[in-house]
Amino acid sequence: MRAEIISVGTELLLGEITDTNARFLASQLPGLGIDLYWISQVGDNQVRLVEVLRRAWQRSDLILITGGLGPTEDDLTREAIAEMLGEELKLVPALERELQEFFARLGIDMPPTNLKQATLIPSADAIRNVSGTAPGWWVEKDKHILIAMPGPPREMQPMWHHHILPRLRQSTTGEIIVSKTLKTFGLTEAKVGEMVSPLLAASNPTLGIYAKVDGIYLRLAAKARSQKQAEEMIAPGEARLRSILGEYIWGTDSDTLEAVVGHMLAEKGLSLAVMEGYTGGLLAATITDAPGASTYFKGGLIAGSEEAQIAYGVDAGVISDCGASSREAAQAMAGAARLRLGADIGVGIAGVDEPGGGEGRPVSTIYIGIDDGKNKRATTARYPGDRAWVKRRAVATALFKLRKILATAG
Repeated sequence: MRAEIISVGTELLLGEITDTNARFLASQLPGLGIDLYWISQVGDNQVRLVEVLRRAWQRSDLILITGGLGPTEDDLTREAIAEMLGEELKLVPALERELQEFFARLGIDMPPTNLKQATLIPSADAIRNVSGTAPGWWVEKDKHILIAMPGPPREMQPMWHHHILPRLRQSTTGEIIVSKTLKTFGLTEAKVGEMVSPLLAASNPTLGIYAKVDGIYLRLAAKARSQKQAEEMIAPGEARLRSILGEYIWGTDSDTLEAVVGHMLAEKGLSLAVMEGYTGGLLAATITDAPGASTYFKGGLIAGSEEAQIAYGVDAGVISDCGASSREAAQAMAGAARLRLGADIGVGIAGVDEPGGGEGRPVSTIYIGIDDGKNKRATTARYPGDRAWVKRRAVATALFKLRKILATAG
């Protein structure tokens, strides 16, 4: 079954909100064995929406639409579907009663404009919305299924789970798509592609490669009649990828670097402290995103100036000789954080954030120090992009380096 997702709303095209609905629906389809081929966004314009719907009707078996089911004049999804199918919208008394009851429970009069939410075309069944006033639509016609859902995720997702997903399961072929994602760090996307190129030609399972802030991901996906069969198809490819990429792999599927590192720290009974300059507390905030971080994370110090570094215990001579943004400073920050907060391991991050800083070093040059009381290590990295992106990459680099050290520690 070929599927297409259409997200409706001018606010999407203006960049005012992020289209999380399409991402959510895309993640739901593989488990149904449904192939997603296209995702579109269209504004609140009936002519353009009808054009997008007609194109989807010609090429897709399943069309999932979110947005445009509200009560205002610019909510035009119902009207566009009716025009595309050549059917007439009619008020449904049962839906009108449900709307009246909804507003009565709130103790307010229903605005007349809400009546449009009680309309249907002959080919459509209403889908109950327990979280709002906009019923969804389920349309089956000419071997196509078209499903329209409200735009707010708090309304759309319950509707999907309780009413749409169970019904779709009855309409699918019985095949499912199972995927396994391996997450790597320390290699470029091009380099990973070269290393695993023999596996890219396979059709089932398939291998996809894409870049994220915390490294390069490799996704193996297999279509089969059962979960077990798909997993058996994926296993040889996963084993081969692991043999090729080795220590560059840091996790799988829903793993995060902070959770992986946190689990290793907890397992080994070790504690961690950090001192940050360039990243301004982002490393500490990321570490505490992992459940149970309070059991191993002593705390973080933000040192945005030489004075702060010295106050937290960094040797003034290191700063005088090497600069506050240097490998030596990052290493000293790691040691100072470890000692000041009484941790087993300290991590320091320094970086050049403006032209001419760091003794003439290039902007976005990052220095990461790690001190476990026995060994002192420092890493230099430079990433392209704006400051927010470089900060996130610096945090990922620090966590990956820490993971490597923990993996070899006794």
